Amino acid sequence: MKRKFSLLFCAILLIFSTLNLTSCNTRDETVSCFPNVPINVILNLNLPAYYNLQNVNGWIYVNQQESGTRGLIVVRTTNGFKIYDRNAPHICPDTNTTLMVEDNIKVVCPQDGAEWILITGEPTKVAQIAPKTYRYNFDSPSNTLSIFD
Repeated sequence: MKRKFSLLFCAILLIFSTLNLTSCNTRDETVSCFPNVPINVILNLNLPAYYNLQNVNGWIYVNQQESGTRGLIVVRTTNGFKIYDRNAPHICPDTNTTLMVEDNIKVVCPQDGAEWILITGEPTKVAQIAPKTYRYNFDSPSNTLSIFD
């Protein structure tokens, strides 16, 4: 009985070790020189400055304290929100690597012309990785969006 338990335990341990190693080997979310700063933003969507976030596909830039080194892009999606860091995820930060929204449908890096779909973050041109995203909590009764890292 002890031998069976030991073999079962070893098999389970081996499976979890393998899963852990493969999950660590997936692509990095950003280049290694991407700035690592705390994100802690609370937006009261009842305020006029955030009116665009009342509708799906609406977006805003957030440039306030604790919103990263270059700010955030917040987008209202059909399922909630997407929050992107404005630092280009595929190249080291430079004076011309702040992501911008163009034509209300795509995010663009002015340095190399990389593009992503605004609503999903899917890369469409040059870059192979999506912009860095952040977690959030939306409290619908108070219409408050909390963004954090």
